[in-house]
Amino acid sequence: MKKITFIIVLFFGVFVFAQNQKYTIKNIEVNTEYQDFGVSYYGENSVVFASSRKIKNARNRKWYLNKQPFLDLYKGTVTATGEITDVELFSKKVNTKVHESNAVFTKDLKTVYFSRDNYINKKQKKDSNDWVLIQLFKADVNEDGEFVNIEKLPFNSDEFDTGHPALNFRENKLYFTSNRPGGFGSTDIWVVDINKDGTYGTPVNMGPNVNTAKKEMFPYINSDNILYFSSDGYREGLGGLDIYETKIIANEVIEKPINLGIPINSDKDDFSIVFQKGNKTGHFTSKREGGKGDDDIYYFEELKPVKVNCEQFVEGQVREKDSGALLPGALVVLYDGNGNKIESVIADKYASFSFKVACETPYKVVGTKENYNEDSEIFTTSNVVDLELAIGLTLSPSEFVNVRGKLMVNINPIYFDLDKSDIRKDAAIELEKVLLIMRKYPNLKIDLGSHTDSRAPDLYNIKLSERRAKSTRDWIIDKGIDPSRITGKGYGETQLVNKCSNGVKCSEPDHQLNRRTEFVIVNPDAIKQ
Repeated sequence: MKKITFIIVLFFGVFVFAQNQKYTIKNIEVNTEYQDFGVSYYGENSVVFASSRKIKNARNRKWYLNKQPFLDLYKGTVTATGEITDVELFSKKVNTKVHESNAVFTKDLKTVYFSRDNYINKKQKKDSNDWVLIQLFKADVNEDGEFVNIEKLPFNSDEFDTGHPALNFRENKLYFTSNRPGGFGSTDIWVVDINKDGTYGTPVNMGPNVNTAKKEMFPYINSDNILYFSSDGYREGLGGLDIYETKIIANEVIEKPINLGIPINSDKDDFSIVFQKGNKTGHFTSKREGGKGDDDIYYFEELKPVKVNCEQFVEGQVREKDSGALLPGALVVLYDGNGNKIESVIADKYASFSFKVACETPYKVVGTKENYNEDSEIFTTSNVVDLELAIGLTLSPSEFVNVRGKLMVNINPIYFDLDKSDIRKDAAIELEKVLLIMRKYPNLKIDLGSHTDSRAPDLYNIKLSERRAKSTRDWIIDKGIDPSRITGKGYGETQLVNKCSNGVKCSEPDHQLNRRTEFVIVNPDAIKQ
């Protein structure tokens, strides 16, 4: 019997933000008259940062507005007072004749992501406007600290910038800055899944709760899933880039970002903040008055401890146990230790859910979904843990459903990735049900219709839905069904099921109702046969 799995991650969530925090800051001795920025912690006592102190050449660049030597990555030792000493070039293999900056390491220090000009294998690439753009690279780190197996990440493009990498605590998501199409402004914060097999998902924009019509850059994620980034697009900004923070819950930002305030922010550019263990001290970069030159690295220390409300979040995703496919739409219910219902949620389009819970408290979570059996798991909030909740999969007793006067195969919605038409693992689970029914009723004929919402040009939606209808039909035919038994057509946004047409403001769930694939029974009499 197939199973689905709830992966539940518990972590500590703090609701008291920066307007209640007070820091002391200092400009550290390592700074020069050139650019020094982008600290990343490399183990317990070392840091890596970018600097143009070693003069190789000088030129103007698109992202560098004043003449500066090329940036290289440097390594140093961080002291108890935040100073950086014993500075040396980090690696001759990673530092090239072009810019390198903003490195981030996995906790085991065996993998690094970093920014570099579009240069690999001693070849430089330019965009259609003759610019050399920033790209994201990955490398392994060997025992000598050298970067090996350097490769450009697959979601880069010669036609837009991609840089400033940041890893979440679980190291299964990579956040970055990009001006790629689909953003809200000059540069945006994006995130991409890092799959267990080393491949990557489709980059997703962090949305309007983070990104503005101007610049958002330099993301950083701490162990409590708080996103820090810099922006010059918020009304409450002090000038230039300011550093903000906000909470990520179930892959989404649901609270307005908060400005960290003075003294972290100034009337100049402030960016690239990172925290040492315990989140009491760290480093950031600023171009404020009184520095040693261009961008300078500052050390900060929290003076007044933050008053912490002992609240946590329980988060997770609903997945099919065998394939790992996402299963959105499941009902997840939270109960207290006495069996009293506290809250229930529907897993979102990413099959994610979350609850706010108290610390050191027992709970039970129950998951159900149409076509699935109920199961549950009991847990007590404490440290970061993973729990699995398995639910048995059974075929719905109702194989068909009447919708708007049409007899259809009764399956869950089939979802596609943004601007994609290939069949996802979660869609394949639903198509298996269609396949079972067509085999059970050998004379049954089905007309497949693929639909979109209204949030793109009409002609584009028609073509997209036609591609999705074709890929769905081809999938079923490849499983041995006679092609004459299934037809398919894309209708775009011409058959909306609600009022969400062009120009009408609707919620995401309302739009989702229109993004559907329907399997209409052409000859209902074949069921009786």
